Amino acid sequence: MTNNFLPETGFVREAQIIGRRGVTEEEAAHNREQIAKAVAAGDKKAISRARNKPTRARPPLPGVVPFSRCTWWNGVRSGKYPQPVKLGPNITAWRVEDIRALIDSIA
Repeated sequence: MTNNFLPETGFVREAQIIGRRGVTEEEAAHNREQIAKAVAAGDKKAISRARNKPTRARPPLPGVVPFSRCTWWNGVRSGKYPQPVKLGPNITAWRVEDIRALIDSIA
């Protein structure tokens, strides 16, 4: 496994650890249209579903560990993987040193 994508020190977020798929401009535009249609129709369930999809294009982000999101969080809960640090009410991160130690232990 490679950890070339990790900074030297500091904190990393979930997407930097397990990766994230890219979103094309076409997908993002489609998602924006879905939100607009749901809002116009007043369908609260459809609005909620549509708002959980990315509305801006973004490149893929490779992960540094070969786990799915579900496996990652199950391991965090069980203590198998490093515990996160809360940097704010909606910001969860992990110390880079802890992630590097995890990578070294599974390599």
